[in-house]
Amino acid sequence: MAQEKKYTGSITLGAVTPTYDLESLPEQQKDFSFVTNEMLQSATEKFVGDIQQLPPMFSAIKKDGVALYELARRGEEVELKPRSIHIKSFEITAIELPVVHFKVVCSTGTYIRSLANDYGAALGCGGYLSSLCRTRIGEFKNEDAMGMEEFEQSLIG
Repeated sequence: MAQEKKYTGSITLGAVTPTYDLESLPEQQKDFSFVTNEMLQSATEKFVGDIQQLPPMFSAIKKDGVALYELARRGEEVELKPRSIHIKSFEITAIELPVVHFKVVCSTGTYIRSLANDYGAALGCGGYLSSLCRTRIGEFKNEDAMGMEEFEQSLIG
């Protein structure tokens, strides 16, 4: 699990969500019409390299043995501490405003939901993760994966 990961996904601009993704409803709608393609591309640069990232409140990180998402659902406030992560690359692959498609290569411990939230904040219009697919972990790639039927057939021989 502690291997480099690669993701593709999309960020929807112009709102935020408490969970930083679509597990909760978008709120705080903001105008995003001022955002240019150049702004979208240059904002990624702030997130490449060794950075500090605040994990989302709705995460499995434990505080005193209790997952943060459980505390968040109870309405309890917890002071989150930033974590050191490494983002090797953050590339915008397509722009269909308000949706921005991306590809990220990052270290273990990176929260892509937090990246989406932080990216929207850096643009000044908010953003949340609207789709995500992990395409690689270490040397294991999606394109090399076996479907369930193929796996069952391999067991039978």
